[in-house]
Amino acid sequence: MPYVKPEFRAVLDPAIGALADRIAQLAGEMPEETAFAGLLNYACTCLAMRVLESRFGRIRYGTIATITGVFKNVADEFYRRVAAPYEDRQIEANGDVAQFEAAAKRLRETR
Repeated sequence: MPYVKPEFRAVLDPAIGALADRIAQLAGEMPEETAFAGLLNYACTCLAMRVLESRFGRIRYGTIATITGVFKNVADEFYRRVAAPYEDRQIEANGDVAQFEAAAKRLRETR
């Protein structure tokens, strides 16, 4: 979870909202349903590079590691907060993969 104070969120949210709306609008003009993925990737990449260049003016190992960690944390948090609950709901609706269900049962029994 990104711990950003409300006063900083208030400054960033309008720009984020405008960018999100623009990406959604452009993606809606493309034939592929997942076209937003490339646009979102491009926007995140450019944003990271612009912050790196504006804040530090150079690329160093530490900033590369930090930005890589941020993207990893974003992906992990998105999966934990959005994808995992979605997957759980789909398992309830459609049933689990038999091998996962069997493995989970074995794990519960070996406590």
